[in-house]
Amino acid sequence: MLGRQSDHKKQGTRKAFSFNLAAFEEVTQTSSWPLKLDLIIIHQQVELLGMILGTETANKYEIKNSLGQRIYFAAEESICFNRTFCSTLRSCTLKITDNSGREVITVNRPLRCNSCWFPFYLQELEIQAPPGTIVGYVAQKWDPFLPKFTIQNANKEDILKVVGPCATCGCFGDVDFEVKTINEKLTIGKISKYWSGFVNDVFTNADNFGIHVPADLDVTVKAAMIGACFLFDFMFFEHSLAGL
Repeated sequence: MLGRQSDHKKQGTRKAFSFNLAAFEEVTQTSSWPLKLDLIIIHQQVELLGMILGTETANKYEIKNSLGQRIYFAAEESICFNRTFCSTLRSCTLKITDNSGREVITVNRPLRCNSCWFPFYLQELEIQAPPGTIVGYVAQKWDPFLPKFTIQNANKEDILKVVGPCATCGCFGDVDFEVKTINEKLTIGKISKYWSGFVNDVFTNADNFGIHVPADLDVTVKAAMIGACFLFDFMFFEHSLAGL
């Protein structure tokens, strides 16, 4: 009887995970893997050939838990013309796959403007999870002094705000983008750009980010915040050498 209940529970768990943002919170066979993630680490891989030749290559990222274990891999898909002539403003698609190679999240970035002097047609990302199902957006909001963004649901309704610092150079430490409620009175998390003095041994000197969120935050919002992290890398740190 106990064995049947255990088998039934396992089947129900597998079914729930397969429907839950394509296993974003799935427990792997590693017993130390947490069911609920409150810290997501994103590590950008550096293409040595691109560094040597000075060319713009497609970005690649490893997505890890707090123990440094890889849970997902993200790869940019874009054409060479866009990377060369549109640079950090380029349109692209980031496809996020799990360790078995299955695509679980798709991030679409259109070509848009990025200027505090031009408050129209600003940056935006579309988040699909699983691919083909839109679950949210990341939209830049115009502000003359601070970088501001909103996390939106599938209906483009604002659910959270992200506010960055006035200066994003990070010469003296991490760069934190605070995740706030809509009225900006309560901070519930942050997206941090780590610099080489603040990362552990599992990382190289490439760009590293940390997403600090409540463990019980909706997984679709976590997916949108991963997309926001990619957007911040493109907008503020793509050509920075401070982390190398």
